[in-house]
Amino acid sequence: MRKKVAIVMGSDSDLGVMQKCANKLAEFGIEHEVRIMSAHRTPMAAFNYAHNAKENGFGVIIAAAGKAAHLAGVLAAHTTLPVIGVPIKSSTLDGLDSLLSTVQMPSGIPVATVAIDGAENAAILAVQILAVNDEELSAKLDQMKEDMEKAVLAKDAKLNS
Repeated sequence: MRKKVAIVMGSDSDLGVMQKCANKLAEFGIEHEVRIMSAHRTPMAAFNYAHNAKENGFGVIIAAAGKAAHLAGVLAAHTTLPVIGVPIKSSTLDGLDSLLSTVQMPSGIPVATVAIDGAENAAILAVQILAVNDEELSAKLDQMKEDMEKAVLAKDAKLNS
């Protein structure tokens, strides 16, 4: 049985960015769950969610937050599942605060961090993690890369014709 992917956001204001993540997971046929939790406002809910994620059938957690973006780190501290952090662009420092809060983790608590608002790449990375033991997913990733290559080569050919 294929593992699910959890998408956890610090606020409903992150949904506009993270919808791209959910859409990309759906393209690959990955079952996913979207939740809102805060590292600061709902710390026990975040702890319980991360602590029980593996037994609840998840294989990867994607965590998105802005400003003091500690959600990915809090979730990573309470699970052995891979956690992918998506720093969300905020009005304060254009997302630099979110990026640094997500990427700067202590030894032993890794968070794989994508670009600011990099929701689609977070989904693709989650698919790549799940595809390590899933030939069907691996073939879909190969096809995606082939399609991207064809699209770029077609644009190049059109430009130079």
